[in-house]
Amino acid sequence: MNRKLLVFGAGFSASACAARTTGQFETIIGTTRSTGKFAQLRELGMQPALFSGLLTHEIEAAMQTTTDLLVSIAPDAAGDPVLAACRDQLAASPSLTWICYLSTVGVYGDHDGTWVNEETPCKPVSARSIERVAAENAWMEFARAKGIPLAIFRLSGIYGPGRNAFVSIESGTSRRLIKPGQVFNRIHRDDIAAAFSLAAHLRADGIFNITDNEPAPPQDVVTHAHLLHGTPPPPASEFTTAQLSPMARSFYGENKRVANAKSKNVLGLEYGYPDYRTSLARMWNEHSWR
Repeated sequence: MNRKLLVFGAGFSASACAARTTGQFETIIGTTRSTGKFAQLRELGMQPALFSGLLTHEIEAAMQTTTDLLVSIAPDAAGDPVLAACRDQLAASPSLTWICYLSTVGVYGDHDGTWVNEETPCKPVSARSIERVAAENAWMEFARAKGIPLAIFRLSGIYGPGRNAFVSIESGTSRRLIKPGQVFNRIHRDDIAAAFSLAAHLRADGIFNITDNEPAPPQDVVTHAHLLHGTPPPPASEFTTAQLSPMARSFYGENKRVANAKSKNVLGLEYGYPDYRTSLARMWNEHSWR
């Protein structure tokens, strides 16, 4: 096997990817900004390491024998923090053969509810999506220069244990916002992990939309969750008058349907959570939503 995975940003999605692939890698090192998360990473089969944007001796040593890299840290106005801190060391790594970068479907921008795929030009709207496009381009440039494959996963709205409509119901924060014509795609973190496992096996190269089959109005998801929960859904509220954070409001400024055929055809991904009805029912029945 002799494959060693280094995960930059072992958070909600990337930690699931690592846990899914413990049998594919001899060693998995996962970075976090807090020593308080070390025990959790160890439970998931990772060796924890600190990374807060500055190169450490531990990270530098790890990169000398890293064969595979998973990057799940958001960029900022200054660029991608991993490349900013580690570009030279990664470029000099003698064993690095594959990279996977977790991005977002936000890079496509707003398409008035029409379908987009991996060939659709990016026209990001929000500042964070503009930064994502820049980060994608930086990683593509790096991979080309090093001559190794790079898989970019463009992820839709991520949910899973502790982050879903049932949690909102239980916490009393569930609401049905209505913006006519608005749809979103979603992705369960276990499907992200499954995609990563397949891509790692193939050392896949290229851009892949990792997203469910059915873009749907957000209020429909909330209503269905309440049906399964056995509680009445909250009254509908108009998006235009709703109290939202600037980030939450910006999500509604992008309306598109994201196609996932490439992930199925090239990676062989079979989605375990293909649409919101299947996903909510599965999480509810399996008690995996908490």
